Amino acid sequence: MYVLNEKDKDYRFVDRQSGPKYLMKGPRMNYAIVRFNPGEDFKAHYHNVMEENFYILEGKIDIIVDGKVNSLKEGDFIHIEPGEIHYCKNSYGEPVKMVSTLAPFQESDKVEVDNYTY
Repeated sequence: MYVLNEKDKDYRFVDRQSGPKYLMKGPRMNYAIVRFNPGEDFKAHYHNVMEENFYILEGKIDIIVDGKVNSLKEGDFIHIEPGEIHYCKNSYGEPVKMVSTLAPFQESDKVEVDNYTY
């Protein structure tokens, strides 16, 4: 067991205060708080084994799954199966903050997709 406070961890991109902030990375799942500023996104990818979930805490975001645009807002939840190509983009004028979970934990299970458009 362990207890921590989100404020004790840093976002991946410390200078922009954005990207994932992992509160737990393994051994059975990843749990992160993710923040994207307006206009930010990340490269389209899929996972072979892990399923991914996002729960929107604040703001709005477009999460594209296999070409379908899902415009999500505070309180919305999305589940993404292994093999589904997904891409997130904050096309809105405010930051978005969301919870991300990935399970079952794999040290390396992200396959990036080049030239992905939606």
